[in-house]
Amino acid sequence: MGKYEELAKNIVKEVGGKENVNSLTNCITRLRFKLKDESKANTEALKNMDGVVTVMQAGGQYQVVIGNHVPDVRKDVDAVLGVLEPVADNGPKGNLFDRFVDMISGIFQPILAPLSAAGMLKGVNAILAFALGAGFSASPTYAVFNAMGDGLFLFLPIFIGYTAMKKFGGSPFLGMMIASSLVYTGFIDGSATATFAESGGLNFFGIPFSIPVAGYGSTVMPIIAATAFAAFLEKQLRKVIPDVVKLFLVPFFTAIITIPLTFLVIGPIMNVVSDGLGNGLLAIQAFNPIIFGAILGFSWQILVMFGMHWALIPFVIIALSQGQPTSLLTGSGSVSFAQTGAVLAVMLKTKNLKLRELSIPAFISGLFGVTEPAIYGITLPRKKPFWASCIVGGVTGAIAMGLGIQGYQMGGLGIFRYTSSISPDGDIKFAIYNVILDICALAAGFALAWALGFKDDEPTIQLSKEEAKLAATGHKKKLAKDDVFSPVEGKVLPLSEARDGAFSEGIMGKGVVVEPTSDEIVAPFDGTVMTLFPTKHAIGLISDNGTELLIHIGIDTVQLEGEGFESFVVQNAKVKKGDKLVTFDIKAIEEAGYSTQVPIIITNTPDYADVIATSETSIKHGDLLITAIISN
Repeated sequence: MGKYEELAKNIVKEVGGKENVNSLTNCITRLRFKLKDESKANTEALKNMDGVVTVMQAGGQYQVVIGNHVPDVRKDVDAVLGVLEPVADNGPKGNLFDRFVDMISGIFQPILAPLSAAGMLKGVNAILAFALGAGFSASPTYAVFNAMGDGLFLFLPIFIGYTAMKKFGGSPFLGMMIASSLVYTGFIDGSATATFAESGGLNFFGIPFSIPVAGYGSTVMPIIAATAFAAFLEKQLRKVIPDVVKLFLVPFFTAIITIPLTFLVIGPIMNVVSDGLGNGLLAIQAFNPIIFGAILGFSWQILVMFGMHWALIPFVIIALSQGQPTSLLTGSGSVSFAQTGAVLAVMLKTKNLKLRELSIPAFISGLFGVTEPAIYGITLPRKKPFWASCIVGGVTGAIAMGLGIQGYQMGGLGIFRYTSSISPDGDIKFAIYNVILDICALAAGFALAWALGFKDDEPTIQLSKEEAKLAATGHKKKLAKDDVFSPVEGKVLPLSEARDGAFSEGIMGKGVVVEPTSDEIVAPFDGTVMTLFPTKHAIGLISDNGTELLIHIGIDTVQLEGEGFESFVVQNAKVKKGDKLVTFDIKAIEEAGYSTQVPIIITNTPDYADVIATSETSIKHGDLLITAIISN
C-alpha cells in the first residue's frame, strides 16, 4: 500500500466498512461510493478527518472529497477494500433525476479523462497545422495525430458498451461485443448495402433495417439503450439456463437477441430521441443565447457540487463525436477562473495564517480547472466569495455566448481547455477570446470578492500593531508566557510516569499526566479545536497565543472505538476557557482493561524557552496546570 494507507483505512471504516460498500469510483477530486446503507456512514467523522475536504451526498452517491491527489488515495482505498463481491441491486434509489444523474455519471465518468486527452490531441494537431501551414496538414504526422484524436470518438460505442453494461449490472465485455457489431466497418463503408442491393438492402430474416449514413460510430444513445436491455436480458437468462452451460449460452442468447433488436428497433428509435433532445437544447440556446450563458455560468458551480452537470455532458459528446462544434458548455468556461480570483482575494485579505496556507494550493489547482478545494475549503464556508464567483461566472457566461464561442473537441480543464476551442482549420480566434475572458474572470472574481468582503476566521495568534510589525520583519511575538489551565480534575503525576513510552519519554513534547477523578474535559484556554479524533479519545487544541496542546484520554483507548466517549465540540470550533469538550466513562475504560491516565502535552514544545508544570499533586478544573515560557 502507499502513503495514504492510514487515511484509506479510516475512510473505509467510517463509510460503514467494506461490507457496506457496493462500488467505488473516483473523479478528479472525489471518491464516489455507492453504499448499501448511507445511514451507516459516519459523515461528521469523515468531514473532520485530516485528508478529507468534505462529504457530499448526491445522485445516489456518497462522495468523499479528497483533492487533487485522489487517484493515490483511491489506490490505497482499493487495497483496503480488496475485491468487492457482487451485490444484489435493491432497485434504483432517489428521485428520477437523481437516478438519471447517477446513470450518466457512472457511464461517462470512467472515460471522461481519455475523452479529454483525445480532444487535447486534436487541439495540438490544429495548433501545429496553424503554425506549420498546409504542408503539415498533408503530412503523415498530421494523419497520426488525427488518428490519436479521432480513434476514440470513432469507436466510442465500444467504450460506452463496457461502462454502460457494467453500470447496468451486466457483463462488460458482452457490452463491448454488442457495440462492436454497431460499428462494424462493413456497414459503414457501404459494402454490405451494395452486396445485398438486389434483395432490397440490409435485412434480418426478411425484416429490413437501415444504418445511418455515418454508421453508429461516435453515437451514444443507441448503445446505452442496447446495453440496458442486454443487462436485463442477461439477468433473466441466468435464472433459467442451467449452470453447466451458463458460461457460453447466456452470452450467446443475449447477443443473438439484443444485436438484431438494436439494428431493427432500438438504434433507430434512440437516434430519433437523441436528435430530438439535442435539438431541444439547441432551441433553448437559440431562443436567447446570452440569457442561457448567464444562467449556466451563474449556476455551474452549484450544478457541479451536486453532480447535476452530468445531465449536459452526453449531448456535448454526441455533438463533438459527430464532428459538430458546440456552444452548450461555453457559458461555463471561465467560471473556474472567477472562483480562483475569489480565492486569491481571501488569501490576501485573511489574517488567519492557516486559511492563507490552505488558499495557496486551492488557488493553484483552480488555474487547472479543479475548484473543489477552493469551493469547499475556502469560498463556500465564507459565502460571499462563493457568490461573488457565481456572479462573475454569470457575466462571463453571457459574454462568451454573445461572442459565439464554440468548442470543437473535448479538452482539459482550466488553462488546458484552450485547445478545445481551436477549429480544425487552425482558427484560434475563440481560443484567444477564452484567454481574455479567463483573465477578466480572475480579475473580476478577485475584485468583487474583495469588495464584498467576508467574515474572516480569527487569527491563529492575535497581534498588536507593534507586534505585527515585528512579525513582518522576522521577530517573534514578545509575550512573557502562556498559561494552560487544567482541563480535568484528578491527581497530577510527572510525565515520566505515563504508561506509554511516546508520552513518558517526551517524544510528543513536555507536559503532565493526570489520573482523573472526574469524567469531564474542559477547555484549558481560549482557542480553537484543531483536531478531534473520530474515536473522541483525544483532542488537539491551539490557544489564541499559539500554544498547541494534546489531551489524550486514557492509554490505548483508541481500541474502544469511541465507546464511552461523547464530544461536545467539532473540529475548527472556537472555545472559551471552561467550555465542555468531552466526557468519558472512567468505569468503562477500567473494565475494558485500559489505563485512565490523561497525558496533557504541549506538542510545539520547541517553540518555547521552557515548559513548567504545576507543583500541586491534586488539580481541579481551571487550576493553573502548565506555564509555557515564550522566548524573546
